[in-house]
Amino acid sequence: MNTDERVLVYGATGHTGRFVVDELVRRGLTPVLAGRSAERLADVAPRHAALESRVVGLDDPERLRQAIAGVAAVINCAGPFLDTALPLARAAVESGAHYLDVTAEQPVVQALYRELDAQARDMDVSVVPAMAFYGGLADLLVTAVLGGSSADEVEVAIGLDRWWPTAGTRITGARNTATRLVIREGSLVPLPDPAPTGAWSYPEPLGEQSVVELPFSEVITINNHLEVGTLRSYLNSAPLAELRDEATPEPTASDKSGRSAQRFAVDVLVRQGADVKRITATGRDIYAVTAPIVVEGAVRLLDGRRRRSGAGAPGEIFEAADVLDALERDGQAIVVQSDANFARPVPSDHELHGFQVG
Repeated sequence: MNTDERVLVYGATGHTGRFVVDELVRRGLTPVLAGRSAERLADVAPRHAALESRVVGLDDPERLRQAIAGVAAVINCAGPFLDTALPLARAAVESGAHYLDVTAEQPVVQALYRELDAQARDMDVSVVPAMAFYGGLADLLVTAVLGGSSADEVEVAIGLDRWWPTAGTRITGARNTATRLVIREGSLVPLPDPAPTGAWSYPEPLGEQSVVELPFSEVITINNHLEVGTLRSYLNSAPLAELRDEATPEPTASDKSGRSAQRFAVDVLVRQGADVKRITATGRDIYAVTAPIVVEGAVRLLDGRRRRSGAGAPGEIFEAADVLDALERDGQAIVVQSDANFARPVPSDHELHGFQVG
């Protein structure tokens, strides 16, 4: 890989965008800072003052293409992605640049797959939405476990010890009112209303937690390239209550890297007949960990380690197990533990890991 290839980071001055810029520099790439606000772009960290910046909105396709000119890839960190993803990704593809984003919004991923897959293939570039904590990490874990085979049932349980939401998270939540989708009998269907609730036994230190079925973009990514009969995604209830509480503060740095003290677990169970496999990724700060995930994707797109062009899921475009190994090894972004012979009775249709449905 030529390390002087430039990567445009749209939303570079946001909370996640700043982590992404730092990670690109750490990996030897050259970020180009981009966004809608000249004032915010001028207020970058002193260590990045020498980096090029480009002010551009999303309402002028020609100016957007001009802003992308000369970069090898675009990383979109600017939500709500319902507003930013399609115009930015289309401009990237038309300019011959790869595109990645960090969306958790299901309709965004669907739109990018639908609208840009054929054009991206024609341009020999890749479009990879949801290459992030939400969406991408679960997709990589499930893909690594399946290794090309199918699953009768997949359960994804995201556990957070707390949630300090960013302003961007709150704005995106208010903007994204679409009905959430789940997989039942191999097809996308609406999440039941009210959403099922229950309990999940996370690895320590989270332990037993109340959870609610709350699917994110991983449902769309997994459905795009894996054969799964049923997919259920859960989030523990306590951090969800913090997210909904307007008094909950934004994340604050607890070390020199800027990471908060938040801990997370993404716990995945995959059932194939009577066999149940478990794989879990644990780490710290869901916003900060998104940076090594999406930058790992960008590095692989630039050095040719992709499985195909077009619009696709993280586990579809990249070798999932290898990406997870890299995230553990390089920078220790996550810790992955797996159990290929997880001892759990085969559940009935209405009882899943102690989770009562309906």
